[in-house]
Amino acid sequence: RRWVVHGRVQGVFFRASTRDAALALGLDGSARNLADGRVEVIARGTPQRLRHLADWLRQGPPAARVDAIEELPCEARPGAGFTTG
Repeated sequence: RRWVVHGRVQGVFFRASTRDAALALGLDGSARNLADGRVEVIARGTPQRLRHLADWLRQGPPAARVDAIEELPCEARPGAGFTTG
């Protein structure tokens, strides 16, 4: 799955916190800052675990302010682990 998260999501440990949440759920994928201030998250795993991550993304870490989250088509096949970049 692929999500794009809008709001105050850069400079608030969003990617690192997303990695921690995803790894705790046993998901593979990545989180990266986009040039326009959003964060893109790609994850692979069971539907239930992906739903849990999506729920987490709607709030993010304490310093973040999530205004919106988009779920978009994804053709990427992330490898093992979870990266931030």
